[in-house]
Amino acid sequence: MPEATAAVPKCTPDAGEPNGKQWPAEPGMAIDSGANYTATLNTSCGAVTIALDAAKAPRTVNSFVFLANENYFDHTRCHRLTTAGIFVLQCGDPTGTGTGGPGYQVPDENLAGATYPAGTVAMANAGPNTNGSQFFLVTQDSQLPPNYTPFGKISAGMDKLTAVANGGTKDGAGDGAPAADVVIDSVAVKN
Repeated sequence: MPEATAAVPKCTPDAGEPNGKQWPAEPGMAIDSGANYTATLNTSCGAVTIALDAAKAPRTVNSFVFLANENYFDHTRCHRLTTAGIFVLQCGDPTGTGTGGPGYQVPDENLAGATYPAGTVAMANAGPNTNGSQFFLVTQDSQLPPNYTPFGKISAGMDKLTAVANGGTKDGAGDGAPAADVVIDSVAVKN
């Protein structure tokens, strides 16, 4: 029997569809790896702000900033929530299936000694050096192996993420679509 979960947050996405753009190669370096960048995910469930780590994951942050500036993440559904084991909300796939990406891959970075405490933002992948657009937000301390490029830390809005996690999945399983309709309406990046 599934565990009882807290109330599912009422989340209302903006109208629109993902643009699903594709690129043949990783974008050229356009960020300053010594600068401080923040990304605000304006979601249907509230804003989540991320301090991006350009110094430790410059190519990953460069790709994330590029995709945000191309409005790639706009109207994309966060398609996967795990409420047991790894404790993540996975986002960044315009298809909403877990198989979509921007058409290029970015190599792994920042894996030596990587850990995934609550609030970590890291790249989802299909194996070594297969990072694309999908990323995950860690909802509580996770025991993931150091195979996923950590590239940021949530600096505001953790309460929104916790509410989504506490709402559980649509079918009550420990891994599946979140019960809350979590959609990234837009992403604003500044430095």
